[in-house]
Amino acid sequence: MQDALREDLGGALDPGADLSAFAVPADQKSAAQLLCRADTVLCGAAWFEAAIRRLDSAARFAWSAAEGDDVNSGQTVCRIEARSRALLAAERTALNFLQLLSATAFAARRAVELTRGTPCRVLDTRKTIPGLRAAQKYAVRTGGAHNHRAGLFDAALLKENHIRAAGGIARAVRAARNHAPPGAALTVEVENVEQLEQAINAGATRVLLDNFTAADINEAVRRNRGRAELEASGGIGEKNLRAIAMSGVDFVSLGALTKNICAADYSLLLENHSAG
Repeated sequence: MQDALREDLGGALDPGADLSAFAVPADQKSAAQLLCRADTVLCGAAWFEAAIRRLDSAARFAWSAAEGDDVNSGQTVCRIEARSRALLAAERTALNFLQLLSATAFAARRAVELTRGTPCRVLDTRKTIPGLRAAQKYAVRTGGAHNHRAGLFDAALLKENHIRAAGGIARAVRAARNHAPPGAALTVEVENVEQLEQAINAGATRVLLDNFTAADINEAVRRNRGRAELEASGGIGEKNLRAIAMSGVDFVSLGALTKNICAADYSLLLENHSAG
């Protein structure tokens, strides 16, 4: 949070560093409302509060919606009381976090709704904004979807370039098994059903079907016969997500949940003012 605020305020985390805030008296306090301007999922309230409280520790918040609630265009989701200069200086940082995380949660919820009634689980990926992975993965969970691995350190995913560099699927799996902690998940990305067989025979616990057609996904499910978990990824959107979820795969991973995000629309509107 401090780094985010410093992008606007420079080295000093002080509302006085905001050259525009000198337009209002230093001792003035304001009441403000946080207005939602488009349907979304509320996510990131803690980040929103932290940005403002970092500049005014006495700031007060009254939320009319809870984290993870669906919120509608025109809805006031929070009322705030704080020093005017702190509100003005923290406004953009607070809204940036709230807009990004709400949009991520909203995208996750839409994907989960499309898979409702199937056993398939929606996963995120590592295609996150640098420095904000933990926050975006939190938003994915808030939207009802699930997290894939947190990073390169907690699970192995052998992709096309790993397999090429290792000299084949069997060699890549064997080498990864020799170095991974006991019980660590090992996923192998494959590009066709022949590679699926190689990955299963090599001991992969999960196989990622990369950019498979719908017909090939169905064939992979038939051939797998429950021997490994199957994850579909690549080329999946709202038009085909439900059909893929119904195919029998265990997971669908969507980079779009955290990568192709259009910020949720919120506004912070100052209302009454009083002397401090």
